[in-house]
Amino acid sequence: MYYNKFGREIEMSVAISIRLPEKLAKELDKLALATERSKTFLIREAIATYLEEYSDYRVALDRLLDKDDEIIEASELRRRLGP
Repeated sequence: MYYNKFGREIEMSVAISIRLPEKLAKELDKLALATERSKTFLIREAIATYLEEYSDYRVALDRLLDKDDEIIEASELRRRLGP
């Protein structure tokens, strides 16, 4: 982390270059226009969401493959959580 001249914390960013298929680039252009957001913002949000989802997927997969981790039916989960 870095701090600006007012002592506020700022996060540094790194430039990354990518090539997109034309169809995907056009869809991104349309979405940016429709949402009034920059393409950079949309790409950043998409990557952050993907990384979060992938992390959740890995946890779920690891738990599924862990033979010592108890697997219960949905009805049992509802019973344990209560009304």
